[in-house]
Amino acid sequence: MTSQTIFANAKVVLLDEVITGAVTIANGQITGIDTGTAVPAGAVDCKGDYLCPGLIELHTDNLERHVQPRPKVDWPHDAAIVAHDAELASVGITTVFDAIRVGSILTNAPSRLPKYARRLADEIAHMRQHGALRISHHLHLRAEVCSETLPDELDEFGPDDGVGIVSLMDHTPGQRQFRDLAKFEAYVRGKRGMSAAEFSDHVAHLYALRARLGDAHETATVAAAARYGATLASHDDTTAAQVAASATQGVTVAEFPTTRAAAQACRDKGILIIMGAPNLVRGGSHSGNVAAQDLAHHDLLDILSSDYVPAALLKGAVQLGELWGNVARGLATVTAHPAAGSHLTDRGRIALGLRADLIRFGVVGGTPVLRGVWSQGNRVG
Repeated sequence: MTSQTIFANAKVVLLDEVITGAVTIANGQITGIDTGTAVPAGAVDCKGDYLCPGLIELHTDNLERHVQPRPKVDWPHDAAIVAHDAELASVGITTVFDAIRVGSILTNAPSRLPKYARRLADEIAHMRQHGALRISHHLHLRAEVCSETLPDELDEFGPDDGVGIVSLMDHTPGQRQFRDLAKFEAYVRGKRGMSAAEFSDHVAHLYALRARLGDAHETATVAAAARYGATLASHDDTTAAQVAASATQGVTVAEFPTTRAAAQACRDKGILIIMGAPNLVRGGSHSGNVAAQDLAHHDLLDILSSDYVPAALLKGAVQLGELWGNVARGLATVTAHPAAGSHLTDRGRIALGLRADLIRFGVVGGTPVLRGVWSQGNRVG
């Protein structure tokens, strides 16, 4: 006998509109969509709350924060993965692309970045296979161009690993995210506890790595993404020339362009534009780059990412809905659009036959308040 659940008397968020109605789910899928305020016997009365697809997160550093909660502290990974998973479920995220760095620096003490990607990916897979995770986890490999070991680490992954996104990361000082060296120094020294001398040594080492290996590492990353069948993303594009280069490489998603000119170039090239929800919620970039709100005003924002604050994703989408005067459009930046950008065709919309990944929330003074989270029909938050 098929078990079903009906969510009734809800503001149902469809792709292009919000309707008052009910959604029926059974066996992990959406099986019915109806209009009206009726609450059938046994149904969940949503009492006018919003019901929308579960949120899809394409780029988050949250797992790394759990793995290393303090500099030089390596938390037990299984526990970190479970805590990360539970935190995302608690804020309405039902699909996540866990961002894992590939490309390490092993020879220079101030610049040292230890290798960890293959091990952590295996640990995520292990927890998933044993039913320990509440939501859907995929891999996002952050390829650090300015590193020593990138090609070898990329070769440790293949098509069977389910890598969904590969992003080209170039954190060489003085360009992209950290054009302002003073901001870069404040960020790095604050995060890693470097002295002024160590920071100078770190910068010199990064410049030398970029000059010696950068171009070859970019080529290896593009080839690896094609080998995996993954979406290729750029990161922190600043100029139209950088966007043009990204387009030539096959980039289809741009993470966090740092200027309006770069975002406009992405739009002209048909590249989807991701901006950080914390940038939107805070009213500006912590690195001094373009404000997400500015891009939203100019129709240059397609997808939101929670980046370093998971709870920012739903709040940012609601804020965009208010800015645009269109709730459905705002929520599409965290549901339908990231699904399309990562080629996930079975989720991201409330439509018949798609996964029953759903969230129910109200809004109090502009702040979304979650009432429930379901992943494939199972309540997880």
